[in-house]
Amino acid sequence: MFRRLTRNVMVGNVGIGSDYPISIQSMTNTDTRDVQATLEQIRKLTEAGCEIVRVAVPDMEAAEALKLIVKGSEIPVVADIHFDYRLALESIKNGVSKVRINPGNIGDKHRVGEVVSAAKDKGIPIRIGVNGGSLEKSLLEKYGGVTGAAIVESAMTHIDLLESCNFEDIIVALKSSDIRLTCEAYALLADRCNYPFHIGLTEAGTAFRGTIKSSMAMGSLLMNGYGDTMRISLTGDPVQEVKVGREILKSLHLRQFGIEFVSCPTCGRCQLNLEKIADELETRLEGVNKPITVAVMGCAVNGPGEAKEADIGIAGGKDSALLFKKGEIVGKYNENEIVDVLYAEIMKL
Repeated sequence: MFRRLTRNVMVGNVGIGSDYPISIQSMTNTDTRDVQATLEQIRKLTEAGCEIVRVAVPDMEAAEALKLIVKGSEIPVVADIHFDYRLALESIKNGVSKVRINPGNIGDKHRVGEVVSAAKDKGIPIRIGVNGGSLEKSLLEKYGGVTGAAIVESAMTHIDLLESCNFEDIIVALKSSDIRLTCEAYALLADRCNYPFHIGLTEAGTAFRGTIKSSMAMGSLLMNGYGDTMRISLTGDPVQEVKVGREILKSLHLRQFGIEFVSCPTCGRCQLNLEKIADELETRLEGVNKPITVAVMGCAVNGPGEAKEADIGIAGGKDSALLFKKGEIVGKYNENEIVDVLYAEIMKL
Protein backbone atom coordinates (compact mmCIF):
# COMPACT_ATOMS: atom_id res chain seq x y z
CA MET A 1 0.00 0.00 0.00
CA PHE A 2 1.27 3.47 -0.89
CA ARG A 3 2.49 5.55 2.04
CA ARG A 4 3.17 9.28 1.85
CA LEU A 5 6.86 10.03 2.44
CA THR A 6 7.47 12.26 5.45
CA ARG A 7 10.09 13.51 7.83
CA ASN A 8 10.57 11.35 10.93
CA VAL A 9 10.34 12.46 14.54
CA MET A 10 10.67 10.58 17.81
CA VAL A 11 8.09 10.68 20.58
CA GLY A 12 9.97 9.04 23.39
CA ASN A 13 10.89 5.63 22.00
CA VAL A 14 8.14 5.67 19.34
CA GLY A 15 9.08 6.80 15.85
CA ILE A 16 6.50 8.77 13.86
CA GLY A 17 6.90 9.16 10.13
CA SER A 18 6.96 7.08 6.97
CA ASP A 19 9.97 5.02 8.13
CA TYR A 20 7.98 3.71 11.11
CA PRO A 21 4.77 1.72 11.64
CA ILE A 22 1.59 3.78 12.12
CA SER A 23 1.27 4.17 15.88
CA ILE A 24 -1.88 4.18 18.00
CA GLN A 25 -2.65 6.91 20.49
CA SER A 26 -5.37 7.69 22.98
CA MET A 27 -6.11 10.36 25.55
CA THR A 28 -6.96 9.95 29.21
CA ASN A 29 -10.28 11.29 30.47
CA THR A 30 -9.26 11.35 34.12
CA ASP A 31 -8.43 14.49 36.06
CA THR A 32 -4.71 14.82 35.32
CA ARG A 33 -4.22 16.28 38.80
CA ASP A 34 -5.27 12.87 40.17
CA VAL A 35 -1.99 11.08 39.54
CA GLN A 36 -3.10 7.62 40.64
CA ALA A 37 -6.32 7.63 38.62
CA THR A 38 -4.46 8.86 35.55
CA LEU A 39 -1.70 6.28 35.89
CA GLU A 40 -4.28 3.51 36.35
CA GLN A 41 -5.99 4.52 33.12
CA ILE A 42 -2.66 4.73 31.32
CA ARG A 43 -1.89 1.20 32.54
CA LYS A 44 -5.16 -0.09 31.07
CA LEU A 45 -4.52 1.74 27.81
CA THR A 46 -1.01 0.28 27.62
CA GLU A 47 -2.33 -3.23 28.19
CA ALA A 48 -4.85 -2.68 25.38
CA GLY A 49 -2.04 -1.74 22.98
CA CYS A 50 -1.84 2.05 23.21
CA GLU A 51 1.61 3.29 22.20
CA ILE A 52 1.40 7.03 23.01
CA VAL A 53 -0.93 8.67 25.54
CA ARG A 54 -2.03 12.31 25.72
CA VAL A 55 -3.22 14.05 28.87
CA ALA A 56 -5.02 17.35 29.31
CA VAL A 57 -3.08 20.09 31.10
CA PRO A 58 -5.67 22.70 32.12
CA ASP A 59 -3.66 24.36 34.89
CA MET A 60 -0.31 24.45 36.66
CA GLU A 61 -1.31 21.77 39.17
CA ALA A 62 -1.89 19.37 36.28
CA ALA A 63 1.42 20.37 34.71
CA GLU A 64 3.22 19.65 37.98
CA ALA A 65 1.48 16.26 38.27
CA LEU A 66 3.11 15.27 34.99
CA LYS A 67 6.41 14.72 36.77
CA LEU A 68 4.96 11.65 38.53
CA ILE A 69 2.77 10.61 35.61
CA VAL A 70 5.69 10.56 33.18
CA LYS A 71 7.77 8.61 35.67
CA GLY A 72 5.01 6.03 36.19
CA SER A 73 3.98 5.57 32.57
CA GLU A 74 5.38 2.78 30.40
CA ILE A 75 4.54 4.67 27.20
CA PRO A 76 5.38 8.23 26.06
CA VAL A 77 3.20 10.96 27.57
CA VAL A 78 2.03 13.97 25.54
CA ALA A 79 0.88 17.22 27.14
CA ASP A 80 -2.23 18.80 25.62
CA ILE A 81 -1.89 22.57 25.98
CA HIS A 82 -4.25 25.44 25.25
CA PHE A 83 -4.04 29.20 25.90
CA ASP A 84 -1.20 29.35 28.45
CA TYR A 85 2.34 28.87 27.12
CA ARG A 86 3.62 28.54 30.70
CA LEU A 87 1.81 25.22 30.99
CA ALA A 88 3.78 23.98 27.99
CA LEU A 89 7.05 25.10 29.57
CA GLU A 90 6.25 23.37 32.86
CA SER A 91 5.14 20.20 31.07
CA ILE A 92 8.35 20.07 29.06
CA LYS A 93 10.38 20.62 32.22
CA ASN A 94 8.55 17.70 33.84
CA GLY A 95 9.56 15.24 31.12
CA VAL A 96 6.77 14.86 28.57
CA SER A 97 7.74 13.31 25.23
CA LYS A 98 5.74 15.77 23.11
CA VAL A 99 3.51 18.80 23.47
CA ARG A 100 0.35 19.44 21.50
CA ILE A 101 -0.32 23.12 21.00
CA ASN A 102 -2.26 25.46 18.79
CA PRO A 103 0.41 28.15 18.32
CA GLY A 104 -2.29 30.68 17.54
CA ASN A 105 -3.86 30.52 21.00
CA ILE A 106 -0.86 30.49 23.32
CA GLY A 107 0.33 34.02 22.73
CA ASP A 108 2.63 36.05 20.52
CA LYS A 109 5.70 34.87 18.63
CA HIS A 110 7.94 35.52 21.63
CA ARG A 111 5.94 33.09 23.79
CA VAL A 112 5.81 30.50 21.02
CA GLY A 113 9.56 30.94 20.72
CA GLU A 114 10.01 30.13 24.41
CA VAL A 115 8.08 26.89 23.98
CA VAL A 116 10.10 26.01 20.88
CA SER A 117 13.37 26.71 22.70
CA ALA A 118 12.35 24.45 25.60
CA ALA A 119 11.30 21.68 23.21
CA LYS A 120 14.61 21.95 21.36
CA ASP A 121 16.56 21.69 24.60
CA LYS A 122 14.72 18.49 25.52
CA GLY A 123 14.72 17.09 21.97
CA ILE A 124 10.96 16.64 21.80
CA PRO A 125 8.52 17.37 18.95
CA ILE A 126 5.54 19.69 18.85
CA ARG A 127 2.20 18.67 17.41
CA ILE A 128 0.22 21.40 15.74
CA GLY A 129 -3.45 20.65 16.28
CA VAL A 130 -5.94 22.48 14.07
CA ASN A 131 -9.60 21.82 14.75
CA GLY A 132 -12.44 22.84 12.45
CA GLY A 133 -14.43 23.89 15.49
CA SER A 134 -11.91 26.52 16.61
CA LEU A 135 -10.65 28.16 13.44
CA GLU A 136 -9.59 31.80 13.47
CA LYS A 137 -12.46 34.23 12.84
CA SER A 138 -10.59 35.82 9.96
CA LEU A 139 -10.41 32.48 8.13
CA LEU A 140 -14.09 31.75 8.72
CA GLU A 141 -14.91 35.10 7.15
CA LYS A 142 -12.46 34.59 4.27
CA TYR A 143 -13.76 31.14 3.33
CA GLY A 144 -17.38 31.60 4.35
CA GLY A 145 -17.18 28.97 7.08
CA VAL A 146 -15.21 25.83 7.85
CA THR A 147 -13.62 24.38 4.71
CA GLY A 148 -10.67 22.14 3.96
CA ALA A 149 -8.77 25.10 2.54
CA ALA A 150 -9.46 27.15 5.68
CA ILE A 151 -8.15 24.38 7.92
CA VAL A 152 -5.02 24.02 5.79
CA GLU A 153 -4.33 27.76 5.77
CA SER A 154 -4.57 27.78 9.55
CA ALA A 155 -2.15 24.86 9.75
CA MET A 156 0.32 26.48 7.36
CA THR A 157 0.26 29.69 9.38
CA HIS A 158 1.23 27.72 12.47
CA ILE A 159 3.83 25.69 10.61
CA ASP A 160 5.39 28.88 9.25
CA LEU A 161 5.50 30.26 12.79
CA LEU A 162 7.42 27.26 14.13
CA GLU A 163 9.71 27.19 11.10
CA SER A 164 10.48 30.87 11.64
CA CYS A 165 11.82 29.75 15.03
CA ASN A 166 14.04 27.22 13.22
CA PHE A 167 11.98 24.30 14.49
CA GLU A 168 11.04 21.36 12.26
CA ASP A 169 10.30 18.47 14.65
CA ILE A 170 6.63 18.95 13.84
CA ILE A 171 3.61 16.67 13.65
CA VAL A 172 0.39 18.04 12.18
CA ALA A 173 -3.23 17.14 12.94
CA LEU A 174 -6.19 18.51 10.98
CA LYS A 175 -9.44 17.50 12.63
CA SER A 176 -13.13 17.91 12.04
CA SER A 177 -16.21 15.89 12.91
CA ASP A 178 -17.03 15.75 9.18
CA ILE A 179 -15.49 12.84 7.25
CA ARG A 180 -15.27 14.48 3.84
CA LEU A 181 -13.92 17.73 5.23
CA THR A 182 -11.24 15.92 7.23
CA CYS A 183 -10.10 13.86 4.24
CA GLU A 184 -10.08 16.93 1.99
CA ALA A 185 -7.93 18.89 4.43
CA TYR A 186 -5.27 16.19 4.74
CA ALA A 187 -5.13 15.74 0.96
CA LEU A 188 -4.60 19.49 0.50
CA LEU A 189 -1.91 19.74 3.17
CA ALA A 190 -0.04 16.72 1.80
CA ASP A 191 0.94 18.87 -1.18
CA ARG A 192 2.20 21.68 1.06
CA CYS A 193 4.57 19.98 3.51
CA ASN A 194 6.29 16.71 4.38
CA TYR A 195 5.62 16.66 8.11
CA PRO A 196 4.08 13.48 9.54
CA PHE A 197 0.32 13.45 10.05
CA HIS A 198 -1.58 12.62 13.20
CA ILE A 199 -4.97 11.50 11.86
CA GLY A 200 -8.34 11.27 13.55
CA LEU A 201 -11.96 12.28 13.31
CA THR A 202 -12.72 14.54 16.25
CA GLU A 203 -15.97 14.34 18.22
CA ALA A 204 -16.84 11.17 16.30
CA GLY A 205 -19.47 10.15 18.85
CA THR A 206 -20.32 7.19 21.04
CA ALA A 207 -18.77 3.74 20.64
CA PHE A 208 -21.29 2.57 18.00
CA ARG A 209 -21.63 5.62 15.75
CA GLY A 210 -18.14 6.91 16.45
CA THR A 211 -16.55 3.63 15.45
CA ILE A 212 -18.41 3.64 12.13
CA LYS A 213 -17.56 7.27 11.34
CA SER A 214 -13.94 6.91 12.42
CA SER A 215 -13.50 3.71 10.40
CA MET A 216 -14.82 5.44 7.29
CA ALA A 217 -12.51 8.42 7.74
CA MET A 218 -9.41 6.50 8.77
CA GLY A 219 -9.92 3.89 6.06
CA SER A 220 -10.11 6.60 3.40
CA LEU A 221 -7.04 8.43 4.68
CA LEU A 222 -4.92 5.33 5.18
CA MET A 223 -5.84 3.84 1.81
CA ASN A 224 -4.61 7.06 0.23
CA GLY A 225 -1.31 6.88 2.11
CA TYR A 226 -2.03 9.54 4.74
CA GLY A 227 -1.37 8.92 8.41
CA ASP A 228 1.66 8.24 10.59
CA THR A 229 -0.02 8.07 13.99
CA MET A 230 -3.72 7.96 14.84
CA ARG A 231 -6.30 8.40 17.55
CA ILE A 232 -9.90 7.22 17.41
CA SER A 233 -12.00 9.74 19.37
CA LEU A 234 -14.95 8.08 21.10
CA THR A 235 -17.21 9.20 23.94
CA GLY A 236 -16.52 6.86 26.85
CA ASP A 237 -13.74 4.53 27.96
CA PRO A 238 -10.60 5.39 25.94
CA VAL A 239 -9.57 1.72 25.96
CA GLN A 240 -12.23 1.24 23.28
CA GLU A 241 -10.42 3.81 21.13
CA VAL A 242 -7.29 1.68 21.17
CA LYS A 243 -9.17 -1.49 20.27
CA VAL A 244 -10.87 0.18 17.32
CA GLY A 245 -7.61 1.72 16.12
CA ARG A 246 -5.85 -1.63 16.20
CA GLU A 247 -8.64 -3.31 14.26
CA ILE A 248 -8.58 -0.61 11.58
CA LEU A 249 -4.83 -0.98 11.04
CA LYS A 250 -5.07 -4.76 11.17
CA SER A 251 -7.93 -4.91 8.68
CA LEU A 252 -5.84 -2.92 6.17
CA HIS A 253 -2.79 -5.14 6.85
CA LEU A 254 -0.85 -2.10 8.00
CA ARG A 255 -0.05 -3.62 11.41
CA GLN A 256 -0.26 -7.13 12.82
CA PHE A 257 -2.09 -7.25 16.14
CA GLY A 258 -2.93 -10.75 17.26
CA ILE A 259 -5.56 -13.01 15.77
CA GLU A 260 -7.49 -12.29 12.57
CA PHE A 261 -11.02 -13.44 13.37
CA VAL A 262 -13.38 -14.39 10.52
CA SER A 263 -16.99 -15.40 11.17
CA CYS A 264 -20.01 -15.66 8.90
CA PRO A 265 -23.21 -13.62 9.36
CA THR A 266 -25.29 -16.84 9.53
CA CYS A 267 -28.43 -17.60 7.54
CA GLY A 268 -31.26 -20.13 7.43
CA ARG A 269 -28.80 -22.90 6.53
CA CYS A 270 -26.96 -22.61 9.86
CA GLN A 271 -27.88 -25.45 12.21
CA LEU A 272 -25.89 -24.54 15.31
CA ASN A 273 -25.71 -21.49 17.58
CA LEU A 274 -22.84 -19.84 15.75
CA GLU A 275 -23.36 -16.43 17.35
CA LYS A 276 -22.80 -17.89 20.81
CA ILE A 277 -19.76 -19.85 19.63
CA ALA A 278 -18.19 -16.83 17.90
CA ASP A 279 -18.84 -14.46 20.81
CA GLU A 280 -17.45 -16.86 23.41
CA LEU A 281 -14.37 -17.69 21.35
CA GLU A 282 -13.63 -14.05 20.52
CA THR A 283 -13.86 -13.15 24.22
CA ARG A 284 -11.50 -15.96 25.19
CA LEU A 285 -9.04 -14.95 22.49
CA GLU A 286 -8.92 -11.29 23.51
CA GLY A 287 -5.35 -10.45 24.37
CA VAL A 288 -3.92 -13.50 22.57
CA ASN A 289 -1.19 -12.06 20.38
CA LYS A 290 -0.76 -14.79 17.78
CA PRO A 291 -0.45 -13.84 14.08
CA ILE A 292 -2.97 -16.43 12.87
CA THR A 293 -6.37 -16.43 11.15
CA VAL A 294 -9.31 -18.15 12.83
CA ALA A 295 -12.51 -18.87 10.86
CA VAL A 296 -15.85 -19.63 12.52
CA MET A 297 -18.26 -20.59 9.75
CA GLY A 298 -21.83 -21.83 10.02
CA CYS A 299 -22.67 -24.01 7.03
CA ALA A 300 -21.43 -26.16 4.15
CA VAL A 301 -21.66 -23.46 1.43
CA ASN A 302 -18.76 -21.09 2.18
CA GLY A 303 -17.72 -22.67 5.47
CA PRO A 304 -15.29 -25.35 4.27
CA GLY A 305 -13.56 -22.97 1.86
CA GLU A 306 -13.08 -20.21 4.46
CA ALA A 307 -12.01 -22.70 7.11
CA LYS A 308 -9.46 -24.25 4.77
CA GLU A 309 -7.98 -20.85 3.93
CA ALA A 310 -7.60 -19.98 7.62
CA ASP A 311 -4.87 -21.34 9.86
CA ILE A 312 -7.59 -22.99 11.89
CA GLY A 313 -11.36 -22.95 11.78
CA ILE A 314 -14.69 -24.73 11.82
CA ALA A 315 -17.43 -25.34 9.29
CA GLY A 316 -20.80 -26.00 10.89
CA GLY A 317 -23.15 -28.93 10.35
CA LYS A 318 -26.22 -30.08 12.28
CA ASP A 319 -25.40 -29.47 15.98
CA SER A 320 -21.75 -30.11 15.17
CA ALA A 321 -18.82 -28.79 13.15
CA LEU A 322 -15.79 -29.97 11.24
CA LEU A 323 -12.47 -28.69 12.54
CA PHE A 324 -9.95 -27.60 9.89
CA LYS A 325 -6.27 -27.05 10.63
CA LYS A 326 -3.91 -25.77 7.93
CA GLY A 327 -6.46 -26.74 5.28
CA GLU A 328 -7.04 -30.29 6.49
CA ILE A 329 -10.00 -31.77 8.38
CA VAL A 330 -8.74 -32.97 11.76
CA GLY A 331 -11.97 -33.82 13.55
CA LYS A 332 -15.71 -33.45 14.02
CA TYR A 333 -17.08 -32.12 17.30
CA ASN A 334 -20.42 -31.57 18.95
CA GLU A 335 -21.67 -28.01 19.37
CA ASN A 336 -21.13 -27.97 23.14
CA GLU A 337 -17.42 -28.83 22.84
CA ILE A 338 -16.43 -26.75 19.83
CA VAL A 339 -15.22 -23.67 21.70
CA ASP A 340 -13.03 -25.62 24.13
CA VAL A 341 -11.51 -27.75 21.37
CA LEU A 342 -10.91 -24.82 19.02
CA TYR A 343 -9.37 -22.69 21.78
CA ALA A 344 -7.05 -25.52 22.83
CA GLU A 345 -5.92 -26.07 19.24
CA ILE A 346 -5.28 -22.36 18.76
CA MET A 347 -3.08 -22.35 21.84
CA LYS A 348 -1.01 -25.15 20.31
CA LEU A 349 -0.26 -23.19 17.13
